[in-house]
Amino acid sequence: MCQYRHVSNPASPPRTSPPAPSGPAQVAAPRLSALDRGLPLWIGVAMVLGLGLGRFVPALGDVLEAMEVGGISLPIGVGLLVMMYPVLAKVRYDRLGAVAADRPLLLSSLVLNWVLGPALMFVLAWTFLPDLPEFRTGLIIVGLARCIAMVVIWNDLACGDREAAAVLVAINSVFQVFAFAGLGWFYLTVLPGWLGLDTAGLDISIGQIAVNVLIFLGIPLAAGFASRWIGERARGREWYEERFVPVISPWALYGLLFTIVLLFALQGDQIAARPFDVVRIALPLLVYFAVMWGMGFLTGRVLRLGYARSTTLAFTAAGNNFELAIAVAIGTFGAASGEALAGVVGPLIEVPVLVGLVYVSLAIARRWYQQDPTAAQTSVAGRTPEGPS
Repeated sequence: MCQYRHVSNPASPPRTSPPAPSGPAQVAAPRLSALDRGLPLWIGVAMVLGLGLGRFVPALGDVLEAMEVGGISLPIGVGLLVMMYPVLAKVRYDRLGAVAADRPLLLSSLVLNWVLGPALMFVLAWTFLPDLPEFRTGLIIVGLARCIAMVVIWNDLACGDREAAAVLVAINSVFQVFAFAGLGWFYLTVLPGWLGLDTAGLDISIGQIAVNVLIFLGIPLAAGFASRWIGERARGREWYEERFVPVISPWALYGLLFTIVLLFALQGDQIAARPFDVVRIALPLLVYFAVMWGMGFLTGRVLRLGYARSTTLAFTAAGNNFELAIAVAIGTFGAASGEALAGVVGPLIEVPVLVGLVYVSLAIARRWYQQDPTAAQTSVAGRTPEGPS
């Protein structure tokens, strides 16, 4: 797919690169691993296993309840922490200041992620699920959990600016620690009250959400930062990126699948009784991902960020941190809640939709940016004038 690299700022002179050998480009194409390519399938299998486990081991719920600490079952809590750590260990925290010089990119990303994204999901949740308060609340929580996970993969596949994506992911990771609880309180209690909407007796304190964010984001964030800091100083960045990260990366999926199995084991009766309601969760998610991606890409084009950074802006706006959304929903409402179920449906919809948007991005690169001078500045030897191959 992508056979070129991007400079970090389209306004700056292009980087110098060693002469490319004759023949095809030698830059490796970023690709999804076999494990990642099958993510929708693995999630589906985990759901089926969970439903079967709940049906044939009815005492599982009592066992998990007996292992609760602070309202969270220990096995589920461990699964949540395991799936969050690898994502945050990949972030390059030393590059937080690199994007600050590109103010249009930084400010537009902050507006899309922390103003428009949550507001759009709030509107969609109330529009599509006015009669399903638990699922509606779960969707709003998904909208508050901004991208920090697989967005880097989607960005690479679409030939976005990898460095800019890494920095925006780092900024979102840190920002969520401070912003998630306040935004959750605002969108779940304050704004519905102002609009006269029925909150179905929902009573959530900002402290309750903050505690769950600090546990399920703060702990793995600290561990991820420590891992990179220690690993790079002990063995160097090349070892950390090429040896350590590939070892820990699959554990994010293992933790997610383990959590999904337990959640669906607890949710089996509700899902069997309300399958159409589960389908209804998917509809606002589909609209959300498409609209956020479109707004991000069009914003980049209006601001003349070039293809690479417009793509990065689009995917970081559309992607969500469904790991955190699931963790907060479980910690706040319980593993058997409708809010937790809505969080689990999130990645099942997000993965195929964003994979499809990768191909839309590449088509736009060929059609919109073929003659664009900013596109020429983002290439190195090996890219053809027709756009990314």
